[in-house]
Amino acid sequence: MKIQRMTREHLDGVLKIENECFSHPWSRESLLSELDNPTSVFFVASENNAVIGYIGMSAVIDEGYIFNVAVTESKRKRGVGSALISELVTYCKKRGFAFVTLEVRRSNQKATSLYSNFGFIRVGERKNYYRDPEEDAVLMTKFF
Repeated sequence: MKIQRMTREHLDGVLKIENECFSHPWSRESLLSELDNPTSVFFVASENNAVIGYIGMSAVIDEGYIFNVAVTESKRKRGVGSALISELVTYCKKRGFAFVTLEVRRSNQKATSLYSNFGFIRVGERKNYYRDPEEDAVLMTKFF
């Protein structure tokens, strides 16, 4: 498995994962816009030149706001998500971030457990944040 910064060449693979994992996937235009945004950072995990996972974040001064973490279903439980989170946490530490934060579906215990393993703690919630199905979000933050 290889972890690297996302480029336009990875876009089709990321879009495939978006459509597989999310009820409201990002569009090609939205992803392209974020790739061109100097405050956004994306990393992809690939295997045999195929994208198998990705993570994206927006940076505001010394704060990180994770957009999405997603791994194609056939590659889950193999450390891909952990490798992506580790890469992003390292990126944030090296740049002196105060914290990095994200939202996760209340029912997504696997993701919540994964984030906890990296030192993210529950700091709040957003009522009815998600749609299709409607669900609350748990806010989790890792402080540096």
